[in-house]
Amino acid sequence: MKNNGEQQDLLLPKWLEWAREIQAISQTGLHFAENHYQRERFSRLIEIAADIISVHSDLDQAELVEIFNDQIGYATPRIDVRGAVFQNGKLLLVRERADGGWTMPGGWADVGDVPSTAVEREVLEEAGFEVSAQRVIGVYDANRTGPLEVFHAFKIVFLCDILGGEPRTSNETSQVGFFSRDDIPEFLSGERTRQRHIEDAFIANSVDGPTIFD
Repeated sequence: MKNNGEQQDLLLPKWLEWAREIQAISQTGLHFAENHYQRERFSRLIEIAADIISVHSDLDQAELVEIFNDQIGYATPRIDVRGAVFQNGKLLLVRERADGGWTMPGGWADVGDVPSTAVEREVLEEAGFEVSAQRVIGVYDANRTGPLEVFHAFKIVFLCDILGGEPRTSNETSQVGFFSRDDIPEFLSGERTRQRHIEDAFIANSVDGPTIFD
């Protein structure tokens, strides 16, 4: 089922859209470049993408160039996985040390990961619970609203069952708790988890509906 709850495209500034596209084109171009001239031109495009982002943010241009140069191969979106874990009708959330906001446990999928295995690992590492991924709640465009990220990403949210374990914080999380629909903390952790993801999770936990997608 397509999710029309947020008109996200309208919130993405054009400068970031342009910079992402230029970076992706240059990364892919460098991968297929056949001579020094082509590599030089695509390297210059990387610098231009970094310039655009640096002018509109507090990020350093030189550091951005270094980050962009570390990206190799055909440019594709990154994948963020999140686990929607319920206990007695309450949703598991963890508090991020990075910004103090609350989120469903999860993180970037690693190269070689099976998506369901990745989310099960993240829940265990960030919250202390052993879980089993049961089904996909939704696939989302992960970062078109603030705080904006340099790289484009997709988010996959899985509905998970608890197999064992107990609440445990980590080097990334400072608190672990279960929250009812009416008690969700106001301060969520940026793009890690937004209100739309939480609403979809509560619906998925109560009815066996279709997968949400952007």
